[in-house]
Amino acid sequence: MKKIIYTTIFLLSSFSVLAQNSIEEVEVKGKVLYVDQVNSLKPPMPILDVPQSVSVITDEEIKNQGFREIGDIIRYSPGVNTSQGEGHRDAVVFRGVRSTADFYQDGVRDDVQYYRSLYNVEQLEILRGPNALLFGRGGTGGLINRVSKKAEIGEAFGSFDFGADSFGATDLAVDANFTTSDTTAVRLNLHTDQLANHRDFYEGERYGINPTFKIVAGDTIVDLSYEYADHERFIDRGIPTVNNRPVESLKDVVFGVKGLNLQTLEASILRANVAHDYSDNGKFNMSFTSSDFKKMYKNLYAAAYDASANTVKLDGYLDPTERQNMILNANVVNQFSNGSTSGTLLVGLEFVDTDNKNYRYNTFFNNRAGSDAGEPTDQQIFNITRPLNIAKTSTGLDSTVDYTTDLKSSSESDIIVTSFYLQGDIDFSDNWKMIIGGRLDNFDITVTDVKKSQDQSRKDDMFSPRFGVIYKPVENMSLYVSYSESFLPRSGEQYKKFDVSGAALDPDVFKNTEIGYKYDISDALIFSAAIFNSASTRAEKDNETGELNEIRGLEVEGVEIELSGHIDDQNNLTFGYTSLDGVTTKGTKQPRELPNQMLSLWYSYQANETFGFGLGVTHQAESFIKDTSNGSTGLALPDFTRVDFALYVNASDNDVVRVHIENLTDELYFPHSHSTHQASVGESLSSRVSYSRRF
Repeated sequence: MKKIIYTTIFLLSSFSVLAQNSIEEVEVKGKVLYVDQVNSLKPPMPILDVPQSVSVITDEEIKNQGFREIGDIIRYSPGVNTSQGEGHRDAVVFRGVRSTADFYQDGVRDDVQYYRSLYNVEQLEILRGPNALLFGRGGTGGLINRVSKKAEIGEAFGSFDFGADSFGATDLAVDANFTTSDTTAVRLNLHTDQLANHRDFYEGERYGINPTFKIVAGDTIVDLSYEYADHERFIDRGIPTVNNRPVESLKDVVFGVKGLNLQTLEASILRANVAHDYSDNGKFNMSFTSSDFKKMYKNLYAAAYDASANTVKLDGYLDPTERQNMILNANVVNQFSNGSTSGTLLVGLEFVDTDNKNYRYNTFFNNRAGSDAGEPTDQQIFNITRPLNIAKTSTGLDSTVDYTTDLKSSSESDIIVTSFYLQGDIDFSDNWKMIIGGRLDNFDITVTDVKKSQDQSRKDDMFSPRFGVIYKPVENMSLYVSYSESFLPRSGEQYKKFDVSGAALDPDVFKNTEIGYKYDISDALIFSAAIFNSASTRAEKDNETGELNEIRGLEVEGVEIELSGHIDDQNNLTFGYTSLDGVTTKGTKQPRELPNQMLSLWYSYQANETFGFGLGVTHQAESFIKDTSNGSTGLALPDFTRVDFALYVNASDNDVVRVHIENLTDELYFPHSHSTHQASVGESLSSRVSYSRRF
């Protein structure tokens, strides 16, 4: 009922600001961050004037490089690398900080764990370094924001894209925009994917539909959107390790079972945005999001491996989650001028209401091996075969498993977040600019342990500052220094529970100091470089007592370099380089999932009006699966280099055929691992053909 009330209030307030004069909406793509475009009063601030390391990937670049998921984009982005996400969710490591929740859509939190589709993405933005000011709590090491395609007034266009690859996967996406009057337009995006890859049993399907509606009434623009998603896929947790490395001889074995390794998602998302220019120097913005997610995943995975006996110990669980979000954000932007000083002041409020239900069931095998044979257990040992046979244990006992007998945990969470934020963009002269601001979040959470019939509550008031100074010696060049903070409450990313010993501890804190340089070599070619220091402080379980009272830190220093854009009409280049050096726990350990070097290069050449090609190279240095002592050889993923190739054929002005060959050298590589015996096997050599037509 309360969400219906919120929706009614929002719609009434939205249409009450409709005015009589016509306005023209500024459309900028690839050069401006979404939040800056929305909050602009004049031509939006270019990335050149953002004191932060940023990458922007447009929908056209997504097509040309054959990206199918966010993880594909990350391979070609500096400062970030992928994490496994247990085979059922996007997971990103921002400058050494792993996150499965720092995802946003049109500047609004999208923190449910799933693999996000790209069919309705206008541009994807990767911001590195904490950024709680405009996006709220989280953004611990950085964040990813998907900018949605919206209806466009005065335009009639459409396109469809169809693709198929050598593994058997297919995909279809349709995008159509219709002008319904001088002041209204409708746009429809939809897609369907049939999933497949190089691993046994891997399959799945995804559907998505996203109609949007735009109304322009005087000085007011209203964007309405509804999205429905239905996903299902096989979960692959990877292969075991031995002697501190993945076991290459097991690269073709899947340590899971069809039907028992499964993820499903059903989501309904309603979004509304209002922008109203109430004067030449003032603008009011309001956004409303209501979402309902039902997500389930269940899996078996390798928990231990015995090379001499050729056996594996399997563990697993079933984890369903239901989450309803209501997010209301409103801000006012005002332009000011006082002599030689001018700028804009942004004042905003945000209200978040989240209800979350989560359950966790352990696997329940009917037979325990050894002297307790016949007794049930949550883990079981099997001989390694391809495919795995879990009908017999390694000792020959009959084996069955279910996911609903052993309930490990059940929690219901109610989260209320109220935020106030303030930011000033100040121009002292043509050469000197400053961004300064902060955000105060009141985070109120109650977690009910349904199994134990216990409640735990906590309130946090956290202030997140942001500060940046920019010097522009010439109009197309900037140097900056910046500092920012963010935080993560004790309930964690997914609000599931408190550890009793840690409920009273303060939230985890993340800090970033950065010095950077940006240079617009031309209107289409941008160079950027940044040196940064990221530090985080968080509470973790003490290895001896098991209590959540050990304060551990992570400090990462690094360099990021990026060159992106069109060199000329024929040549396009995207180059990224990252150097990272990190330590944890007072400098005694090297952090997991932190390769000290990463490099990416994508070069495309348009030979003539008909033919073009692209060549991509990505390299990732060795990375540790677990934190390891300095100077030691720890459990690690080997370094790897992957080569991709693309061919473009413009059959006509409206028809394009693209051929992508991925992992051209058929490199055996392991891009990430969730834990000791869960190293993901990178995709082998494959090809994909796609056809795009505009109409």
